[in-house]
Amino acid sequence: MLEISLLTWGVTIGLIVALLAVDLILAAVRPHRVGFREATAWSVFYIAVAIGFGVWFFLTYGSDFGTQYFAGYIVEKSLSVDNLFVFVIIMATFAVPEEHQHKVLTFGIILALIMRAIFIAIGATLISMFSFMFLIFGALLIYTAIQLFRHRDEDPDVENNIMIRATRRFVPISNEYDGGKLFTHREGRRMATPLLAVLIAIGSVDLLFALDSIPAVFGVTSEPYIVFTANAFALLGLRALFFLVKGLLDRLVYLSTGLAIILAFIGVKLVLHWAHEDIDKRVPEVNTYLSLVVILVILIVVTVASLIKTRRDPTAKAHPGSLRATHKDHPLSERDRASRRDGVG
Repeated sequence: MLEISLLTWGVTIGLIVALLAVDLILAAVRPHRVGFREATAWSVFYIAVAIGFGVWFFLTYGSDFGTQYFAGYIVEKSLSVDNLFVFVIIMATFAVPEEHQHKVLTFGIILALIMRAIFIAIGATLISMFSFMFLIFGALLIYTAIQLFRHRDEDPDVENNIMIRATRRFVPISNEYDGGKLFTHREGRRMATPLLAVLIAIGSVDLLFALDSIPAVFGVTSEPYIVFTANAFALLGLRALFFLVKGLLDRLVYLSTGLAIILAFIGVKLVLHWAHEDIDKRVPEVNTYLSLVVILVILIVVTVASLIKTRRDPTAKAHPGSLRATHKDHPLSERDRASRRDGVG
């Protein structure tokens, strides 16, 4: 059992909040197009912070907990790349100006951290009270893996997002952005700008990813502190990673397949752990070191295979995958059709 003092928790949360504050201040004070050099510098910085924390954690709390952290971080980092796919789709769907993409991404990361912190607290409490939660989490991940694999060549239907449709129904949305404002006045009416719709879309996507990523990282470690820090440090670098690799995401054609395999593997690991604890101690378990190796191998194979595929077939395009079949021919209201024609989504 990992014993983390309140002081350590406080310092860790303070560090994460400080890093988020820097991101938010930069987005608010100096809206600008983030170039390749700036994105590279921030990406290297956040990865270095995550690795530095991991080394400190490894030396302070031992190799077992240290390995759990790095395994959790890699799982969350790989799942966060799928986040990026969807973020790219949302940005394109709503034609978000480049100078405001920084702000949207920072908001998305903050919201994702808040929701994941809530789910971590709930998940840790349930696991401590009911050991069969490992079975439920495992079954959830296996189901998610199957659905993701089935729809691996699809994109999520952002335009038909239930939250976006509900927003359009109750709040009038203008066809144009008004700087970085969420609300504006048009012809004497107070209206939401497309930026509000973007933030709602990002928030609903964050919720769905939290439902998948938290059980996944609990498959690597049951320690709430490790789950939280692995999530936090993986998400902190998401904004810079978006600007760094958004042009390369289309080439990762097998990423969804790889993530489906990783989720299925972790799901089986959780089911085996439940069976070992509640049914028979002779049921084998998958240790953290093996999990780390398997996840790394899958990610390397998927990346290399994707690059080979796109080199041989330049027309091949990656998709983030969807958890359900998307129907592009869904009926639209007259208002939705008008919004779509005007480029609001």
